[in-house]
Amino acid sequence: MKIEVIGIDHIYVAVSDLARSEKFYDVTMTILGFRKNSFLNDGDPHIQYFNRHFGFVLRPARSSAPHDPFAVGLHHFCFRVEDNAAVDEVAKRFKEAGIVCSSPQLYPEYAPDYYAIFYSDPDGIRLEVTNYRQERRKRFGDLKDH
Repeated sequence: MKIEVIGIDHIYVAVSDLARSEKFYDVTMTILGFRKNSFLNDGDPHIQYFNRHFGFVLRPARSSAPHDPFAVGLHHFCFRVEDNAAVDEVAKRFKEAGIVCSSPQLYPEYAPDYYAIFYSDPDGIRLEVTNYRQERRKRFGDLKDH
């Protein structure tokens, strides 16, 4: 039997101030098309943003140490959208909502058609929205044949 991971089910992000982070993610995740629910886990409140692909869950941090993207652990999390026009639209909606992000642009040092924006959450967790570029489309298409 061949075992294959077919997607990311969920990611948990520990945040220093759940209410503050919820306000930020309510805006950004709604713009990105996610829905929301909340639940308790071991007595702690959790906020989950989800779509048909995966869940992105906020939970209260148990340490007050600030996030360091260059320490062991998560460096950044990247959301992929269909194309450059979608990246542009996300950046436009973020700006309208008061969310600070970089200007959408090409990053040829990453890939010839790598187009993205970058932003950070209230704890400094680095986030990105990028296009579904040709190299990924080809790679994932090739995997379907195996």
